[in-house]
Amino acid sequence: MTTALGRIVRVLVVEDSAAVRELLIHVLSSDPEIKVVGVSHSGEEAIEAAERLKPDVITMDVHLPKMSGFDATRRIMETCPTRVVMVSGSANAREAAIAMRATQAGALAVLPKPAGQGRAGHEDGAAKLIQAVKLMSEVKVLTRWARPLRVNALREESPATQLERPSSAAPFQVVAIGASTGGPPVLQTILSRLPKDFPIPVLVVQHMADGFVQWFVDWLAEECAVRVQVAAHGDLILPGHVYLAPDGAHMNVSLGGRLWLSQEDPENGLRPSVSHLFRSVANAYGANAIGVLLTGMGKDGAKELKLMRDEGAVTLVQDKASSVVHGMPREALNLDAASYVLSPDKIAEAMMSLVNPNERRVNL
Repeated sequence: MTTALGRIVRVLVVEDSAAVRELLIHVLSSDPEIKVVGVSHSGEEAIEAAERLKPDVITMDVHLPKMSGFDATRRIMETCPTRVVMVSGSANAREAAIAMRATQAGALAVLPKPAGQGRAGHEDGAAKLIQAVKLMSEVKVLTRWARPLRVNALREESPATQLERPSSAAPFQVVAIGASTGGPPVLQTILSRLPKDFPIPVLVVQHMADGFVQWFVDWLAEECAVRVQVAAHGDLILPGHVYLAPDGAHMNVSLGGRLWLSQEDPENGLRPSVSHLFRSVANAYGANAIGVLLTGMGKDGAKELKLMRDEGAVTLVQDKASSVVHGMPREALNLDAASYVLSPDKIAEAMMSLVNPNERRVNL
């Protein structure tokens, strides 16, 4: 694939293992549109090299001597904000926790390191790394969201937008959330603000590399009062629980609140697909659902968020100012699929207000 910017992507490789470092250099240099402009063996070297070389993208090892990949990413985002892709050698609990924390500091994506040359999966892993580096090179640099964020609401009533649920409306029964690039820290922000007794279940599709969903769930579980788990086929969804779609399976829900996972063809090139989840929720719950579409590339979920809104659901879309990539939210806005456009903090506030029968109105 060619970059939309029509230029060479300059990459800084941060990796302490000589063998892996050579592998990454070989993989990245195999693409004529990528140039490795520097290598660093430690977090301290990476901080200095980022300032000196000003690369378009940094591939950051999770485990580094003295300073972890998280600490190095945090320092880089504070001193010379740069697009960072975390590259993990193994999806063990410690590495995954560091990688997930790095997304809070501004890292854009987490990927497994490609297998060595001649080993099974090498070509697929190499292609995914090259694609990620190219895609991330076109993403705007965000350190983290500034607080407080300015709300860009579709329905503005001076001095603030009024979100109101008619008193005659049936209660909400489920929240469906879709996210892609930049989604993990946004989901952490939203879900960590929900109380343990949040009265309805939350269903989530987050696009991420295979092998990291369980570790993402484990990280969220430590950050959130609600119970967070990987969805399993046949689960009965419960209040105060958050269910994330597992690797490689679409997530559907029935009116009776049962989840079923399917191996149907990828949708929008993805499985799990946000579109698949939103369509299932629209069909099963209609006006008794809340749909949320967050930061991400492409259009997954946009048309189906419109379907949810047409069925009477309240639909919330992340605002441009806080989105790492505004592709999915922008597609939804183009279709008039959003009831409200809000920052992550305000999305959490709106969710709590909508499901609380004693608070029918809230200023957003």
